[in-house]
Amino acid sequence: MTICRRCLVSGRVQGVFYRATTREQARQRGITGHAINLPDGRVEVLACGPAEAVEALCRWLWQGPPAARVESVDCETIEMPLPSSFTTG
Repeated sequence: MTICRRCLVSGRVQGVFYRATTREQARQRGITGHAINLPDGRVEVLACGPAEAVEALCRWLWQGPPAARVESVDCETIEMPLPSSFTTG
């Protein structure tokens, strides 16, 4: 089963390679979507792919790269066409 989840990650997650590391984790799992910085300091992650892989990435978002300090990860399942790749913005 293929799903898409939109997650908002808050804490010290900008300027610490969070987006790039998330992209690498997503690509390793065969997930498409994006990781983008939001003006309020959070990172939005859209993850689409096999349900088990997406759920594993959502759990990993709590860890992030070594310099990150994640305070919260709020995820919701959304309906949308599958993106063709994983990008950062």
